[in-house]
Amino acid sequence: MIKRELYMSKIRPFIDLELIKVLTGFRRSGKSVMLELIKEELLERGCKKEQFLSFNFERLDLQPLCNANSLHTEILNRVERIGRKVYLFFDEIQEVKHWEKCVNSLRVDIDCDIYITGSNAKLLSGELATYLAGRYVEFVIYPFSFDEFQNLYHTTYPNTSISECFQKYLSLGGMPYLNHLNYSKEPCSLYLEDLYSSVVLKDIVKRNEIRDVDLLEKIIAYVMSNIGTTFSATSVSKYFKSEGRTIGAETILNYIRYAVSAYLVYQVKREDVQGKQILSSNEKYYIADQGIREAVFGTNTKDINLVLENIVYMELLRRGYQVTVGKVGTKEIDFIAKKQNDKVYVQVTYLLATEDTIEREFSVLEQVRDNYPKYVVSMDELDFSRNGIKHRNIKNFLLTKHDYIS
Repeated sequence: MIKRELYMSKIRPFIDLELIKVLTGFRRSGKSVMLELIKEELLERGCKKEQFLSFNFERLDLQPLCNANSLHTEILNRVERIGRKVYLFFDEIQEVKHWEKCVNSLRVDIDCDIYITGSNAKLLSGELATYLAGRYVEFVIYPFSFDEFQNLYHTTYPNTSISECFQKYLSLGGMPYLNHLNYSKEPCSLYLEDLYSSVVLKDIVKRNEIRDVDLLEKIIAYVMSNIGTTFSATSVSKYFKSEGRTIGAETILNYIRYAVSAYLVYQVKREDVQGKQILSSNEKYYIADQGIREAVFGTNTKDINLVLENIVYMELLRRGYQVTVGKVGTKEIDFIAKKQNDKVYVQVTYLLATEDTIEREFSVLEQVRDNYPKYVVSMDELDFSRNGIKHRNIKNFLLTKHDYIS
């Protein structure tokens, strides 16, 4: 079990505080493992296992507890028998009807520390904001970074080079369970296809009561095939019309929003660097894990430029950056990443193989007249840095332990 210190370092300061710890993120990205890591931390601090009350609400035998009143009663009965502070771990809490009422009541009624996980961004919206406003802290858990992937991969294949690891990561992605399949291509592809189907059916179709599943899958397929490409709902509507199917732009937007809420895809807004404003049209989208894209849509190597972009985007999210796409006149910066008072600009390309490519990738960053770090990231091993703009091989960029501010 990988320690996932990137997340534990963020969660650790909140352990034993009254704030509810909410772990959200893509299905099977490791939220349940994070609960186990938190338990390990608590045991090291002197807690006893009998203080832990754990519930995974995807288990059929817990179905009777999937409403607020029943769960509340069950917890109170168990706490009375324990007779001391308890640590409550609720996995996939969204399966419990009105769970927020139960959790808020437990927070007040008993001496407890509460940790919950969920696979939908709407978990912390709407009515919940009223019940728990200011009383929770959220941590988004992502699939493995390349650093986490290669650390675990080396436990199975210790003599593999970093370059070979990256090729595996490029095609298989970072879903934690792949280690149990020894990273074998066919079993991993089957697992990722089934995971994708589970997300579509459980976290999108069922949750949003979608009737036209075929249309949903076609829209998601379109988004997956166009990751990193600027498009609008209107352009998608025109595409479907050319395929002989009339679909309104609003329907397309709603279906994409559902996929975003399930953490399957991420929307990235555009920012006018010179005008310092967020633009409201033609966003980009990226997928939570490139391995799912390959398993469902086809080989990633034919869209290598866009897949590398996807990998870098997800890495910036893991490191806590807010990310936008930059617009400088008619040109585009792949990513502007901001965190507190820090900012970094990143261009991603496959290879700096020609003078035209080098000029295209560097010149747009040279137009930005500030002193924040600027990077061009590619698969090249040679260093093409120029005019204060740093060039990094993507493997080195991803394996840098610290934030990109030096």
